[in-house]
Amino acid sequence: MSGISPKLPLFLSEEHGAYGLNKTFKEVTKQNFKNLLLTEPGEKMMDPNFGIGLRRLLFEQDARYVQSEIEVRAQKQVEMYLPHVTLTDVEISRLDQSEGSSPNVVSVKIKYRIVPFNQQDMLDITIE
Repeated sequence: MSGISPKLPLFLSEEHGAYGLNKTFKEVTKQNFKNLLLTEPGEKMMDPNFGIGLRRLLFEQDARYVQSEIEVRAQKQVEMYLPHVTLTDVEISRLDQSEGSSPNVVSVKIKYRIVPFNQQDMLDITIE
């Protein structure tokens, strides 16, 4: 079976050979969007502007600021690196913490539309 791109993180796949593959444009877009969200600006060689850097915002106190900052960064990055994607909703929430767990856990849910195929999708990331 052929695919469009390698699935990250790389893993040995008996079905595909050396590594697993993304088989749909929707899977590729979701993987690329997740990579864009989690990459720190300056982390990608030869492109210091790539990345939103969600982990950097974990320790911010003002939830409204964090939501606004993620929306602005995501919109700019999507326009530049994923022009086939339109953001439809961004939801940020701090998770309730149980005894002994870290106080800095954030859930980020971003709904988006893949314009050429008119497909809706959502990326849900929990950052600790």
